[in-house]
Amino acid sequence: MGSKLDASLAVLNGAIGDYLAKTRNGLATEMTFYTHTAAEGGAVVSLERGAFDAFSSLSGKLVVLVHGLMSTEAIWRMPDGNDYGTLLARDLAFTPLYVRYNSGLPLAETGVSLSRALESLVESYPVPIEEIVPIGYSMGGLVVRSACHEARLQGHRWLPLVRRAIYVGTPHRGAPLERVGRVITKVLRAVPDPYTRLVGEIADLRSIGLKDLGDGLRDPRHPVPLLPEIRHYLVAGSLSADPWLATLFGDALVPVASATDAWVHARRTALPPSHVKVIGGLGHLALASDPAVYLSIRAWCDNAAIAPEEL
Repeated sequence: MGSKLDASLAVLNGAIGDYLAKTRNGLATEMTFYTHTAAEGGAVVSLERGAFDAFSSLSGKLVVLVHGLMSTEAIWRMPDGNDYGTLLARDLAFTPLYVRYNSGLPLAETGVSLSRALESLVESYPVPIEEIVPIGYSMGGLVVRSACHEARLQGHRWLPLVRRAIYVGTPHRGAPLERVGRVITKVLRAVPDPYTRLVGEIADLRSIGLKDLGDGLRDPRHPVPLLPEIRHYLVAGSLSADPWLATLFGDALVPVASATDAWVHARRTALPPSHVKVIGGLGHLALASDPAVYLSIRAWCDNAAIAPEEL
């Protein structure tokens, strides 16, 4: 029952979470860190000093997983109960932490919240932190980028601990379906019929976070670059193995060009091919919990498998 309620609240927050937060509604999701200690979800992790005293073993290597729109940390869970975090703990001795947040809030606001939360984490974590690896799925990747940008502006101590960041199905160049939705809503509101206009007005009530997804982080009023001091790794899904169809449809929600940011401006700051993985036959939702995706994530997180010049 709890997981169903959490899922319902996640959808509600993604749809109108900005309104819930603005009106101080108790249904608005607060940013929270979780650790998976059971098959159904995990335990809340306080970021205050002493919060980690009950943990028997902690690693200096942290992986922070950030979910996407209208979801919770449960989006990462595979059928066998594992996820990218637990598998990295098993294979490479990472300590996984999972972020839950209100995906209806503006991306910039959520990025600020995540940056502050990670700063509190650095202050309260009882083991010297060697590295923080953020993994963002879909909108979560944009939240990671926004948090890194905020951390650089504020001089937060957690940012130098991030040497690599991984983006899974992230619409760096925006999600076309949201942009299409804007056009449809505008057309509906222009039709000289009160019922049609009402439908358009209701559709336009969708959250700022959802609207932000249409542009990714390309808004000139809030420039958020991929920081050059961090190694960036991108995973994109494609429903088809055909290159033309893959380019056109991507994973059904995010085009390959958006998920890979066209390999990040190929003529200027192109990523090496080893930093980009396009996996055929995977839809958008499947990217969050797929063994093939994990193999790439594991390779990118394994220092022994990375060329010395990249470390």
